[in-house]
Amino acid sequence: MHVAVSIVGFRNPDDIVGCLAALDRSTYADFEVIICENGGAEAFEALRQVLPDQLAGGQLVRAVLAPGNLGYAGGVNVCFRETPGADAWWVLNPDTQPDPAAMELLVARLSVGDCEAVGSTIYLPDERVQSHGGCWRPWLARAESIGHGSLLSVRPDPAVIEREQNYLNGASMMIGRRFLDVVGPMREEYFLYCEEVEWCLRGVQLGMRLGFAPGAFVLHHVGTTTGSYADIRKRPKTPIYLNERNKMLTTRDVFPGLLPVAALGSFALIFLRFGRRGAWRQVGYAVDGWLAGLANQRGVPVWMANAKVGKPS
Repeated sequence: MHVAVSIVGFRNPDDIVGCLAALDRSTYADFEVIICENGGAEAFEALRQVLPDQLAGGQLVRAVLAPGNLGYAGGVNVCFRETPGADAWWVLNPDTQPDPAAMELLVARLSVGDCEAVGSTIYLPDERVQSHGGCWRPWLARAESIGHGSLLSVRPDPAVIEREQNYLNGASMMIGRRFLDVVGPMREEYFLYCEEVEWCLRGVQLGMRLGFAPGAFVLHHVGTTTGSYADIRKRPKTPIYLNERNKMLTTRDVFPGLLPVAALGSFALIFLRFGRRGAWRQVGYAVDGWLAGLANQRGVPVWMANAKVGKPS
């Protein structure tokens, strides 16, 4: 099975170099790497200066320049279009470092044939789990990461994860050809956040099955581009606004009948998350995004159009 490792960058060549160094140690050899640079011509040239033409095992490494900042979903879709001959696509955040056996285990799980996309265990630098997979709670428009905060040494039951999850964490997900053929590409109008949630939920509604590869560990240095893991009272507008907006868009697109109830639940959660911690500026960002989602506003927000989109603001 030939895998196209698909990475979207935004002016972060150091992250990408670290990810490639980890891929260079992979026990699975039949892959290529395609990188979509969203950060403009100058960032593309800076990236090219540090990229090898191939890894030690002979795997090709190629970068393409996006025609503007397409967001994460748009960049992933570029990677898909640039590698039409792949059998599967491993979508990886640039700030991840997969363990050597991760790709081999993901391919093995996908090859069983009873699922069309496979997730992995994503862990943080403190060796605690970020997620084994995700469960979307449609009545609250809430994404819950399975296993979040647990020790990496605690091994989960794969059957339980596959029964509970209805989306994969977008930092590391292997997509089979049938999934892409049936479901189609990601929704680019989401720009950032929730795009993988909507994509997987849409796929599940179309009969796609999501697997989990136990032992496929991927280290994630979270929030290096957006600042989404900063102290809650210092978090920038971009991730908060887009996350809240896109939770409403996901509900509208996948569970439209639940939008009135989910909107109320999501509004309450904004104050539970930010207000009780005194993060009132962040409450404002979140409410603005929530209102934009209810108004069905999509794409790049007007206030971001002339800014360095993707960077903290």
